[in-house]
Amino acid sequence: MAVSEASEPGIPKDYRPSDKEPFMGDLQKAYFRQKLENWKAEIIEESRETIANLRKGTESHPDLADRASTEADRTLELRARDRQRKLIAKIDAAIARIENDTYGYCEDTGEPISLARLDARPVATLSIEAQERKERKERTRK
Repeated sequence: MAVSEASEPGIPKDYRPSDKEPFMGDLQKAYFRQKLENWKAEIIEESRETIANLRKGTESHPDLADRASTEADRTLELRARDRQRKLIAKIDAAIARIENDTYGYCEDTGEPISLARLDARPVATLSIEAQERKERKERTRK
């Protein structure tokens, strides 16, 4: 997900965070804030479309197979909405971390999370190494 055409004042249109600038300086924070806000807006718009589709699709189907198919589609759609609701909470938490200057730093180690990781997954709270350790630990518990 790229920062949209309408960039925030002070962010050059073709700007990409770089290791050559101070980590989580004002420009990087503005870039990630805008990226997160744009992502959230996209999710909310998709939710509105889904709600409209679900309301429109409430007609009764006389055929049992059609009815079952429609119900299965609705269930999948609602499950996807639930995942997106949780993602919005993560986006809001990431924006709060930008505001309190903890964004971009690993919750486990306190070390900076790579810019490439943050660009790919702006809600990341762990460095790749810490995330891998966490996943290994979870696998061994099962």
